[in-house]
Amino acid sequence: MIAAILPVLGQVLDRILPDKKAAEAAKQELARQYFQGDLEALRLDVELAKGQLAVNQQEAQHSSVFVAGWRPGLGWLSVAGLGWSFIAQPLLAWVATLNGIEPPPRLDTGDLMTLTLGMLGLGGMRSYERLRGVSRSSLGVR
Repeated sequence: MIAAILPVLGQVLDRILPDKKAAEAAKQELARQYFQGDLEALRLDVELAKGQLAVNQQEAQHSSVFVAGWRPGLGWLSVAGLGWSFIAQPLLAWVATLNGIEPPPRLDTGDLMTLTLGMLGLGGMRSYERLRGVSRSSLGVR
């Protein structure tokens, strides 16, 4: 949003500051402040991600399957939902249609894909942990 109005602000500065050097200096200061804000926002995002990573590592090391296993549980729910949506439900619907009965219900794959794609993002970190040899499984599988 701010990046879109920077050229307009530059034109305003050109009109209110007749001295070209002063106008150019004001534009550079405006751009510096804008990019300084972007860098600070990026720094805060990195700090937030580091904090979340620390929480994730603590959860993964927990001995309880209810703490360490909720992400794998969501992964298995995603697999089951995708299996139902793309394999089981269409086949059962076909069989039901052939036999003149009501087909089974369909899942809302939009919500399912949101869950699955979110888990794939988290799964990338899990793969990284496994490659580094720091992952731990309560089921004894590495």
